Amino acid sequence: MDDSATMRRLIRTGLDGDSRVRVVGEAANAREAREGVKTLNPDVLTLDVEMPGMNGLEFLTRLMRARPMPVLMISSTTTKGSDAALQALALGAVECVEKPRNGPGPMTFAHLAEKIVIAATAQVRARPSARNIARATPRAGTNWAGKLLLIGASTGGVEAIETVLRGFPQDCPPTLIAQHMPENFLASFARRLDSQIAPRVRLARDGQSLCTGEVLLAPGGAHHLVVDRRGTAVRLLAAPKRSGHRPSVDMLFDSAVPHAQTVIAILLTGMGRDGAEQMRALRLAGAHCITQDQASSVVYGMPRVARDIGASDIELPLDRIAAYALGVAGRSAGNRAHAG
Repeated sequence: MDDSATMRRLIRTGLDGDSRVRVVGEAANAREAREGVKTLNPDVLTLDVEMPGMNGLEFLTRLMRARPMPVLMISSTTTKGSDAALQALALGAVECVEKPRNGPGPMTFAHLAEKIVIAATAQVRARPSARNIARATPRAGTNWAGKLLLIGASTGGVEAIETVLRGFPQDCPPTLIAQHMPENFLASFARRLDSQIAPRVRLARDGQSLCTGEVLLAPGGAHHLVVDRRGTAVRLLAAPKRSGHRPSVDMLFDSAVPHAQTVIAILLTGMGRDGAEQMRALRLAGAHCITQDQASSVVYGMPRVARDIGASDIELPLDRIAAYALGVAGRSAGNRAHAG
């Protein structure tokens, strides 16, 4: 669904060479898309965020109420486009794909087919309104015995991370997050989280100290987020992709292995195996490791691999992860009341 015939042609061109995907229809507006969904029953829908009339967000909201299905949002890389893309992911879209920045080229949407194949496996459910999810009551004066929380996520991670962090108090343990997402989207994600949860959320800066009550999000782009050698600050490391990603969960988890006794690691929904091997290294070194269960995962890939290789101490539904992780940190600090 895209009001631009040129963009629809580019999307089709990007998919035509992959035998796993068949384009069954196109729509230029919400009316055509509604009819197409009813009559063609597609496995996956691509949806433009910014459209005249009923925009993509409004259409997505109605679609997720009436017929939840895997949706890939096609978004511009502007701040406005990135903010809208994050809203779409929170509403239930599986993934966001960037429109070409400098006009169409031979590789435009070259990786779209793979994303569609992944999306077709996603467990899509109607999302609860954020208004119906209670925020944590701010608490003060807890040092959490120096505990550090690490979170890794990929496909479906926006909803998963938001759900976990809504269970965090204002003075949560220092928390670092690696989420697979383009750089512009990560900046929008940090702003969105900061407006919705009790702790302070920021994109990580090189050399920034680890502080109680702060959640630092890997900024992506050319850098990985890692813990420094002393375990008291973060570094932004310019390095190639690892496990196919930058930021990489493997890089974040690997950097924390020397400090594993203070670490609680959480691996959430996502395709592939990024984070699984290094979660096992963390666990063997003394970290407490938590994975999201299959029933609550949009894509049960990364958590499944971690479970299968013995990297996880416990597998939990998404809505129980925050209380459990804080309970582990609270017991370490001799303060069980913070388990929520």
